Amino acid sequence: MQWLMQPQAQMISGLSALILLAWLAATLTRRLLVRGFRAMAARTAWTWDDIWVEHGALRYLSRLVPTLVIQFGIGFVAGVPDELDTLIRSIALAGTILFLILAIGATLDSLEEIYRRGSNGTRSIKTYIQFLKIAVYIIGAVVIISTLINRSPLILLSGLGALSAILLLVFKDTILGLVAGMQLTSNDMLRVGDWIEVPGAAADGDVIDIALHTVKVQNWDKTITTIPTWKLIADPFKNWRGMSEAGGRRIKRSLLIDAGSVHFIGEEDISRMAESTVLRDYLNSKSSEVSSWNSELGDAGRFPLNQRRLTNLGTLRAYALSFLKTHPGIHQDMTLIVRQLAASGEGIPLELYCFTKTTAWSDYEGIVSDIFDHMIAILPEFGLRLYQKPAGSDLREAIEAVGTREAAAEGPRL
Repeated sequence: MQWLMQPQAQMISGLSALILLAWLAATLTRRLLVRGFRAMAARTAWTWDDIWVEHGALRYLSRLVPTLVIQFGIGFVAGVPDELDTLIRSIALAGTILFLILAIGATLDSLEEIYRRGSNGTRSIKTYIQFLKIAVYIIGAVVIISTLINRSPLILLSGLGALSAILLLVFKDTILGLVAGMQLTSNDMLRVGDWIEVPGAAADGDVIDIALHTVKVQNWDKTITTIPTWKLIADPFKNWRGMSEAGGRRIKRSLLIDAGSVHFIGEEDISRMAESTVLRDYLNSKSSEVSSWNSELGDAGRFPLNQRRLTNLGTLRAYALSFLKTHPGIHQDMTLIVRQLAASGEGIPLELYCFTKTTAWSDYEGIVSDIFDHMIAILPEFGLRLYQKPAGSDLREAIEAVGTREAAAEGPRL
């Protein structure tokens, strides 16, 4: 037993006992404190404690215990040289700081998730949380290094001033992302769940994440486009949130009318169309207005060139307007116009400009399709045709018809 009385043996046995004590403290803390708090959090109605446990903040705090045991227990171990005592204390203190920083980072992540759940994920604070985590990690790294080399943190911080240009270059994206994230959030330009279009990034879909460096957009084909946060400030993008909040989605589409099918309508056509409940009021009012106008012309009213007459295209325009005003899927409190645009080589555009009552994509497309299916099918009732470029089959039929007429005109050959 004489070897136990030697200084080195006492030091080794003391260090072993200290390590064993630190291990026992870590085990008891993990089993009693961590598991007990987790079980208690599972039984409460609150969600914040469950989120805090899930992100591991309590696990990192429990790891502080063995480092604290070593840090304060090393002084009770006999025979430890001063250099070794200082080294062990420095390493234990660095471990304490490391686990404390990790616990702070996990707590910040928990705060971000608690806020996101409480605000339904509309306005994101993830940018600020990530910036705070970076700042905490940088400060923690400086303190840990200064602890290990036994120097004041101010010495390291003063040395960082000379490296400011390099730091600005390294953290350029972080600084740009922070400034852009602050502008996007403070001006309420972007929220999680917004539908945005970013032509420069080929992004068209819902925002699913707003972080310090990137914004993730899930496109309609379920692909995900990652955009640098600062790019949304530097380049223009379209946010469809206003459309969703307004409760109506715009229809702005034209029917291309064949100009050769436009003509005046006579009394017989007016009488036939007046049977329509959609057109009855318009035709009665317009016919009275035109008759009054023509009667005031006197003898000049006998000439057709001096008369006002109804056209099939104008009547179709009135029909389309009345049809939209009675359509259950069209928002009547928003702009509702049926207008004729400038004619071109592809016909006369008759544009329907209105808003649907729904902003859901599938419902919107169904309403638009139903409206234009009806409008295309109703054109023959007005003596109108859609403009359509001739296809190859149309040209072939035309050539065959010309050949048939020529052959019939020449008669049978002898």
